[in-house]
Amino acid sequence: MVKGKVHMSLTAIRRERGVALFISLVLLLVLTIVGVSAVQTTTLETRMARNEHDTLLAFQAAESALRDAEAFLLANVASVEDTDAFTPAGAAGLWDVADPGDPDPWDLANIWTGGQSVVAPTDTGAVVAEPPRYLIEHLGDVASVENPYQLTPDYPDPVDRVAMFRITARGVGGSANARVLLQSTFGILVD
Repeated sequence: MVKGKVHMSLTAIRRERGVALFISLVLLLVLTIVGVSAVQTTTLETRMARNEHDTLLAFQAAESALRDAEAFLLANVASVEDTDAFTPAGAAGLWDVADPGDPDPWDLANIWTGGQSVVAPTDTGAVVAEPPRYLIEHLGDVASVENPYQLTPDYPDPVDRVAMFRITARGVGGSANARVLLQSTFGILVD
């Protein structure tokens, strides 16, 4: 009887070895799939973080260009005659507002590479792929004939005119693919 039990035990052990090998291979396959999936997820998250960083750099560059354009206007526009430099052709980045139906200046081809926009003087170093640029459109003058809403502590009498401008700034991030376009409306009290 001992001989029969030993024979059955050896057969059962041989079957179990095959099953253990199969289960080990299936577990190895599952672990490989989980590992590959984790690597792909990490790679995707790294790309997303890099793109977010580039977009943030582009936004900050465009914001600095907006501030530079505002400083330019404050330094160079003090009277209505100073707005004569704004032309429909956009010389040196100074534009008259487009007529209805005409394309806006910021949509024109090569507007951000030529002399029709201004390179912002802010030093961005080697952080961004291209320096930020801006263009300024003169929207017109708003007359305030005794308008009480335009009284300020600095100007207790009604202000004669407010020159209105639209500033469009373009910033590029760490790669040329990350671009941000910002606009602001800016008014200056003029004589």
